[in-house]
Amino acid sequence: MDRRKRAIVSSLWIGVALVMATTLDLGVPTSASAVARLFVVAVALFLAAVYALDPWNVVSDPFRQD
Repeated sequence: MDRRKRAIVSSLWIGVALVMATTLDLGVPTSASAVARLFVVAVALFLAAVYALDPWNVVSDPFRQD
């Protein structure tokens, strides 16, 4: 996956995190649904970082021959 496609996917994951973050209340989450929403935000931001930085060559195609 080239850099442009990774940037697009990363921005989509950031969008998912932003939408889910708008459903959270301020303060410490007290219900299971609030904890689950916070978990979704954290996973979405993690995936955005993986796509943007590709630290372990997870997203790039190591077998691609140009």
